[in-house]
Amino acid sequence: METDQKGCDKTALMKFFVTISFLLCQLVGLAQTDEVKLTSTLKEFHQALVNKNTVSINQQTDKALSYGHSNGWVETKKELIEHLESGYMGYNSFREDSIKVEVNGTVAHARFIADINATMSGKEFTFQLRVLEVWVKKGKRWVLFARQAVRK
Repeated sequence: METDQKGCDKTALMKFFVTISFLLCQLVGLAQTDEVKLTSTLKEFHQALVNKNTVSINQQTDKALSYGHSNGWVETKKELIEHLESGYMGYNSFREDSIKVEVNGTVAHARFIADINATMSGKEFTFQLRVLEVWVKKGKRWVLFARQAVRK
């Protein structure tokens, strides 16, 4: 056993620092995994809007969803799904840019710029928006809790 002048076991001390370093790396890795997973989930959600996949949208949104548009219109989960199913509202394309995700335990927010082409009441619109989405983790899944957009 190797000790220094103060009687400390250098091998044990080295093992301690290696263990602590390993644990810190694991924690950082878990946070990055949540950010990557959420980024993928939000892109899947936006494509579900384009594809009018209401089964997926239902699974990816919280029952208390507040879906805010850039004109001040706010939809509930029920309204969002009904408007897609009826054709009142439709997303033709949805592209995200500059996605920034911040995870804090089981709550996260994502900010990004979106280029959206949509149809409402038969009229086509193109928007470039700044979007904030709030996501909550339920079990191992992220679900959209709130969204608000403003025109860029």
